[in-house]
Amino acid sequence: MKTLVKAVSVLALSAASLSAFALTNADRYGEAASPVAAERTIVIGPNTRSVNVNHGEVVKFVVNGQEFAWDFDGVPQAFDLKQVAPQCAIDHDVRVYIATTTMDGGFGD
Repeated sequence: MKTLVKAVSVLALSAASLSAFALTNADRYGEAASPVAAERTIVIGPNTRSVNVNHGEVVKFVVNGQEFAWDFDGVPQAFDLKQVAPQCAIDHDVRVYIATTTMDGGFGD
């Protein structure tokens, strides 16, 4: 019985430590930013299928008369911009490609 209690305790501690390292959405994708902090503006039109940004860059997006800004300081990865855009702002898939920079150890800017 004592061995069972130890095993359960070890499993519980393992699960707790794993959840402590779980990435939040901000860790994964970055976070909303003020449009005035944007380093550049990208207009999303009906034919826009992808955009390229740099890791750590703040970009203002203009879509159908709406605007929002995003700080791409999360994990450098590709994802659909709809995941971070205001609800109903984008009506089609727009893939974001995040380039690593020399600060990340990449070969970018």
